[in-house]
Amino acid sequence: MSQSQPPLYTGLFRHALDDKNRLTIPSAWRYAHGSDDAFLATPHPDGYIAVLPPAEVDKLRAKIAGMALSDGSGQDFVARFFSQTHSLWFDKSGRMNLSAELLEHSSITKEAILVGGLTKFNIYNPERWTKVEARTSGENFGDLMRRIGI
Repeated sequence: MSQSQPPLYTGLFRHALDDKNRLTIPSAWRYAHGSDDAFLATPHPDGYIAVLPPAEVDKLRAKIAGMALSDGSGQDFVARFFSQTHSLWFDKSGRMNLSAELLEHSSITKEAILVGGLTKFNIYNPERWTKVEARTSGENFGDLMRRIGI
């Protein structure tokens, strides 16, 4: 069901978790994906959930596949990273079920903020997102744009 152009994960959306810890993903973000397409969700060290769509999962898979088995520290990282990472799929209603571990890591209890990152998206609790907005507003926003070359 994928299209030739990958979806663009842009915008900000506020959604509530349902009683089964499912979160509705914006339709604009899931239009190019089929029900068999696996996403990866991982706790980010900055306290949110990073969600990698299938195209980013494929890039990650290639990097991991190219790692030497003799690279002990690399293999340790892979083991630790994927011990915390969860595979996610959309249900028929466009929801993903978030694990208790991911929700605890991100301090999400009821409401979540989904933020596009062009090739991936992140899920924040509202308080953490407010702090990100404060750090990246005003003059800081222009400085950040210059730093990354936009």
